[in-house]
Amino acid sequence: MSFTFDMALMVLVIIFIIVSLYKEYFTPIITFMIAIVALTASGILTPKEVLMGFANEQIAVIILLLIIGNIIQRTSLIDAVFDKVFNNARTYHGFLYRLMIYVGGFSAFLNNTPLVAMMMPYVNNWSRRFGVAPSKLLMPLSFAAILGGCVTLVGTSTNLLVNGMAQDAGLKTLRIFDFAWVGLPMVVVGFLFMRFIGSKLLPDNRDALSDFNSRQKEYLAEAIILPKCELVGKSVEEAGLRQLKGLFLVELQREHHLISPVEPNRILRANDRLIFAGNTDTIADLINSVKGLAFPHLHKIESQKKTDVVEVVIPHNSYLIGLKVSESNFRSRYDAVIIAIHRNGKRLSGKLGDVELEAGDDLLLFTGKGFYKRGDAYNHFYNVTRVKQIHKLTLFQAILLPSGLAASIALSSLHVFPLFSALLILLMLLVLTRIVTVPEIKQSTDFNLLAIQGMALGLGKAMTLTGLAFLVATGFIDVFNPLGVLGVLAGIFIITNLLSSFMTNVAAVSIVFPISYALGLQFVEQGLVGEITPFVLVVATGAAANFMTPIGYQTNLMVYGPGGYTFRDFMRVGLPLTFIYLVFCVTILGFVYNIF
Repeated sequence: MSFTFDMALMVLVIIFIIVSLYKEYFTPIITFMIAIVALTASGILTPKEVLMGFANEQIAVIILLLIIGNIIQRTSLIDAVFDKVFNNARTYHGFLYRLMIYVGGFSAFLNNTPLVAMMMPYVNNWSRRFGVAPSKLLMPLSFAAILGGCVTLVGTSTNLLVNGMAQDAGLKTLRIFDFAWVGLPMVVVGFLFMRFIGSKLLPDNRDALSDFNSRQKEYLAEAIILPKCELVGKSVEEAGLRQLKGLFLVELQREHHLISPVEPNRILRANDRLIFAGNTDTIADLINSVKGLAFPHLHKIESQKKTDVVEVVIPHNSYLIGLKVSESNFRSRYDAVIIAIHRNGKRLSGKLGDVELEAGDDLLLFTGKGFYKRGDAYNHFYNVTRVKQIHKLTLFQAILLPSGLAASIALSSLHVFPLFSALLILLMLLVLTRIVTVPEIKQSTDFNLLAIQGMALGLGKAMTLTGLAFLVATGFIDVFNPLGVLGVLAGIFIITNLLSSFMTNVAAVSIVFPISYALGLQFVEQGLVGEITPFVLVVATGAAANFMTPIGYQTNLMVYGPGGYTFRDFMRVGLPLTFIYLVFCVTILGFVYNIF
């Protein structure tokens, strides 16, 4: 195949994308837009071919999963389930270890895309609760799902695709654990890499405003231990009240006695009042994180279906100035309760209800549905900012949301119903049962992610249409041919991995598999290998083990925006992991299939 003008232009476009994303000359969406415009203007892609990328079912599935994940996050439903699993994980490395073990194990048998979607809200909430940047955990979440998916035949759709192509070529079907020879050791190696190397390479992307608030604003909050609270009878340390990042137990009030400082071995009793100092996010999360821990005067508002935690400031002309919190009549007047107070430059102490309000005080309010309807509220405080929305569910709604998602995943895994159709039906049921509204769905839709993935698919289409992908694949493998069977296997892995980093896995496998199959037959005929299986497995592994780019695998794309990652972040962490995977893959296949 001769090198054409379209191929040359395609090479320039790819170089532009890599350099622009790595150097961050433009935002990802602008970078891909420039590339697609160039390919369309040159006639390589037609408008229809560009738009086909946005109609891809996999993109729609990712968007639906993220929307449903956002709904789960607002209800705090998933927190209750995963709190049991991650009960003792109160440090970064402790949580990272459990996260990768559990996600890697489940993704070997479940579709890893919905698994990551289910975990993302909990990972974000845990990060906020313990003061860890989400970027330190979201990429490991995606990588754990990828590593686990490579262990079995059903772990990822890429393995199933390669198995189908092998059957079409007349080969026997792969067994479910044929992939485990490489996949299982790499789960262990991958986990060790992320624990000791990858965790140090991950960026610490904290939200700038949240970081500023956590440093500058220390709120005073009060909570009461109810008789049936899970903390009763535990020491302060056993209850985990000393490991709450962004929250500090300042005082403990027991009857008429004030205990400060609070010793780690102090046993907690029913009706103890706990006085905390901390930031807005952590205090908001505290409301739902511990069963039986109550905020004073909160129960009437807390019973409402949808409530908000908001932050307000008292201006100099407010009637609230000089009043104690207990005298402010907040609940009846504004359908809100003061749960925390911040006074700049001063450490507050004592019972929250006895604090006398001053101009400039920041208040953290737990609000009911009537809060935004009270017109005079804005005359007495301003700068209203929503910190957190809490959505209470009925028993039916609480059952529908997790069971509907589980059923969607199960039906898809058993090939009974497409995942897209199942998720669409579930989303419709969530709207009809008023768990979510249409405006909330619109707010939850990540249009940037949709645009980037749609244009990335257009780029992959252009590589196929111009013949560049096939030319690169054949030429690249020819370079490794003189190195023998192991060299060719390494070449197949590398080119499959590179192509799938910028194209869909389906496109990359479709291009490389016929070449790998032909080379495998050639080596079998020459007596250099006993069977063609390693040439099948290396294509699947090279396509699925995709860590280097956010657009190379759907779970990478899902965490790309929420983690605040750049293209460079994936390259910095994913490139060494990919190299390690390459070495282990070729070496293990060499030993298992007697190539050495």
